[in-house]
Amino acid sequence: MEVINLCDNNSLVGQFMSELRNKDLQQERFRFRANIQRLGQIMAYEISKRIEYKTIETITPLGVAKTNVISDRVVLATILRAGLPFHEGFLSFFDQAENAFVSAYRKYIPDTDEFNVHIEYMASPRIDNKVVVIADPMLATGSSMDLAYQALKTKGHPKHVHMVAVIASDQAIDYLRTKLAGEPITLWTCDTDHELNAHSYIVPGLGDAGDLLYGDKE
Repeated sequence: MEVINLCDNNSLVGQFMSELRNKDLQQERFRFRANIQRLGQIMAYEISKRIEYKTIETITPLGVAKTNVISDRVVLATILRAGLPFHEGFLSFFDQAENAFVSAYRKYIPDTDEFNVHIEYMASPRIDNKVVVIADPMLATGSSMDLAYQALKTKGHPKHVHMVAVIASDQAIDYLRTKLAGEPITLWTCDTDHELNAHSYIVPGLGDAGDLLYGDKE
């Protein structure tokens, strides 16, 4: 599994990541959502360089021009709820893509910090021989991404899968590399962090992305 960290090279990604991580700027919820969406757009552009194209003739007011357009069929899949603005960033660039949605949540074992990840709902088209992008802003343990991928595979065998995150932990990357070895997967992240705390949140991370995007949950 190839892993691409966009913060390995200087770009606007670093600026947006700094704002997302800043505990004071995070209180501007609209700005937080907008930055997640922007990162989705940047990643969509980078992924667009990895898919297949065909040449077509385009009629202009003055003649005919040859242009290259996407020939791969793309499915954008999102893990709810934190993935929604991230998804919108991708969809604003891959505007003809089909879409899939997976609801995954942590079910904690009472009186412990341990949990299991459960898939509760999925809506997806067939994904046979299509390029699938699975978006989840925070890859902490990697379990949600793995389970979402397994659920989507019930809808067919994709040509290639791009797993995308705003922040991925070393632990999640190692888990996915081991669990999904040999699968046609590229993992993209805007940055990587090296620690998980007792609650399996990424440190330094940015906090609970879903709560920062949409408000606290009970």
